[in-house]
Amino acid sequence: MKPRKIPLRKCVACQQMMAKKELIRVVKTPNDELLIDLSGKKAGRGAYLCGKLSCFKLAKKSRALDRALKSTVSPEIYDSLEQDFIKVEDEFIAGKDAVDDEDE
Repeated sequence: MKPRKIPLRKCVACQQMMAKKELIRVVKTPNDELLIDLSGKKAGRGAYLCGKLSCFKLAKKSRALDRALKSTVSPEIYDSLEQDFIKVEDEFIAGKDAVDDEDE
């Protein structure tokens, strides 16, 4: 049987290509809400970030999410996303480790 193709995405901050499961998706919903989407299935325009806080800070500084989501992201939203990102980071790392264990 042919091996499955692993979908790749690029981090909007560091521009590194990684497997989709290794990145955190920030989504702009049709209602113009900005959310962190760990499932990767929410409707809307998505942008991917590495699971590192340093990448999020780089994206905030360079306004990379504005370009990727094709809309202006206010500083208040960046601040709330940063708080969400910190909360989600540990959960994301734990989920990624579980996936890696299953692959072996």
